[in-house]
Amino acid sequence: MVIGALVASGHLIDFSSPENTVEILQEAVARDTAGKLTMRPTPRLIALRRTVPHLWFSIRDHQGGQVMEGQIPPEFARIGDALDAVRQARLGWNVGDPPRQAARMRWVDSAAGDVQILTGPDSPVTWRNLGLALLLLVLELVLPIMAITVTATLLATHFVVKRTLSGLNAAAARAGQIDADQRGVRLPLTDVPGEVATLVSAFNDALQRLDDGHARHERFLADAAHELRTPLAILNTRLENLPNSPDKHRLLADVARLSVLASQLLDLQRMKGQGDRRQRIDLVEMARDVVADMAPLALAAGYEISFDPPASSVETEGDRDALARALSNLVQNAIDHAGGHGDVVVRVDAAGRVEVIDDGPGIPAAQRAHVFKPFYRVHATGPGAGLGLSLVREIVHLHGGEVSVHDGPEGGTLFRMRLPLAGVSSSLQH
Repeated sequence: MVIGALVASGHLIDFSSPENTVEILQEAVARDTAGKLTMRPTPRLIALRRTVPHLWFSIRDHQGGQVMEGQIPPEFARIGDALDAVRQARLGWNVGDPPRQAARMRWVDSAAGDVQILTGPDSPVTWRNLGLALLLLVLELVLPIMAITVTATLLATHFVVKRTLSGLNAAAARAGQIDADQRGVRLPLTDVPGEVATLVSAFNDALQRLDDGHARHERFLADAAHELRTPLAILNTRLENLPNSPDKHRLLADVARLSVLASQLLDLQRMKGQGDRRQRIDLVEMARDVVADMAPLALAAGYEISFDPPASSVETEGDRDALARALSNLVQNAIDHAGGHGDVVVRVDAAGRVEVIDDGPGIPAAQRAHVFKPFYRVHATGPGAGLGLSLVREIVHLHGGEVSVHDGPEGGTLFRMRLPLAGVSSSLQH
């Protein structure tokens, strides 16, 4: 834009020039039949005489022949023969001298031969000369400036932008660490560009509001579950005092489901609110106790329950009660959803894997990724509230393990808890 403005104002390109006058005179000069210099009335010369009324020029050849027109300034009247040995010259004045006419002298090859043209007035340049001037301007000025600018931009942009956005990259990396189970994470404002700092601050405020809302939600669940236990216990006692009937047994089963739901909600909040109590746990002993406790429920529901231990004990570290509760939930899940018949097998192996296998209909592959979500149920009309498996996942993750669901060896479903062995890193186990 700057270069264009300078061109339009005439500071970079003259739209009139004595060079154009010399070119018109070069085209018009010729010799008559007697061999004397003369001027042919070419269209450009006619137009020049019309547009430049004060036109003057002197044209000489090497033999002393001369043709002149107009009023030649006295200072240039006898200068031509003094410059015979000079091929071209610009004749002018110093800054501060009185304003006077400048002149241009050039020897050119014309139809009359090699002649010297001396003239002063400017004339409008042709489109051809203007195009050549613009091309010269682009080659000598615009392209070098653009080359320097582009090179500097490419070099500076990489380092400047990289340095400017380094804080933003750190904030983006921290944002990638945010998940549903991690609270209190905030994006750093250090070295974040001022234009983006407001957005990062607003994002941190939103995270704070989400954390506050999540804390209120968890307190509500814990308080609600705790408050439900007393009326449920009273209701269960009153139902026990009723005469035996099918309705009594159905009501007792419903109250038992509500009690289990309340207990699971409390367990879930306790697991999130406290760290695990580290102690040595024998997974074989723990699993044997759970199977013994759950056997009456399994037999009453129509299942054969068995325990398949390894040859020796398998030890991990953590909260024994919590792990027993997780295994009990997996066995209870098999009792509730395996169809009311078949075998339920609890297996522990030397690698720290605890498995619960049933002969039920299994879980469709498309739903396996969701079964550990809170309140998710494969069968909407089935028993339970969908918290048991979510509680299992929370407990196992707090112990540094993982839980997964697979097809059973002979159909049905296999739930597997993989726990780190005591004194052995998880990478070595895998």
